[in-house]
Amino acid sequence: MMRLGGAALTLALALLPASGVRADGLRILSLDPCADQYALALSRPDDRLFLSPRADDADSHLREAAAGHPRVRPTLEAALAARPDVVIRYWGGEPRLLAALERRGVRAAMVADAQDFDGVRENVRSVAAELDRVPEGAALLKDMDARLERAAAAGAGGSALYMTPGGFTAGEQTLVGAVLGAAGFTPAAPSPWFAPVSVERLLFEPPTRFVLAFYEQMRADWRGAGRHPALRRLMGRREVVSLPGSLMG
Repeated sequence: MMRLGGAALTLALALLPASGVRADGLRILSLDPCADQYALALSRPDDRLFLSPRADDADSHLREAAAGHPRVRPTLEAALAARPDVVIRYWGGEPRLLAALERRGVRAAMVADAQDFDGVRENVRSVAAELDRVPEGAALLKDMDARLERAAAAGAGGSALYMTPGGFTAGEQTLVGAVLGAAGFTPAAPSPWFAPVSVERLLFEPPTRFVLAFYEQMRADWRGAGRHPALRRLMGRREVVSLPGSLMG
């Protein structure tokens, strides 16, 4: 894996042969791990990708596709050295960085906070349009809708409590809640949005099933409420589905 700071990246780009960059490809800079997924999913083989330092972390869904692409820290120096045509951002970098790039003629593709699948569709269409990759975006949405149709026909039902090792859950008005709903479940979280769970409440009013996420990451919130011994014993008596961080990413 190659991680380059601003000065090192400038030198590396200067040493690239002129034939190493296709004139018809885009130079795409991604400022955070969420934006990385859009860059990797929507790019074409002749594009040059500059990804965030976490592009190949365990919770990056497309981490294998990140191999071979340089990593760039979200600083103005490194961003200017990458000479992007388009920058993709969800939360990475500072607004001032984005403004500085836009003043230099760099297009910005902003990923909004999606609370449902309509929000996901809008994000994909918006980023694909900025990248001039509308057919690739349409193909992604077609695949997503086919998966949703298969999930709706799976016949699942009842309630399910989503939980992370840190002891957080998600209810309505979150994308996690939309995922549970697409699978036929009702989120068992007592309130909308994301919120900490109450171990005591779960022990007195246990959910029918748990949907766990990020538990395979052994260093993730090792002493968090979601790993409480009493909850472990409760999970042993309930239906449990464990989702890897890369799938949630």
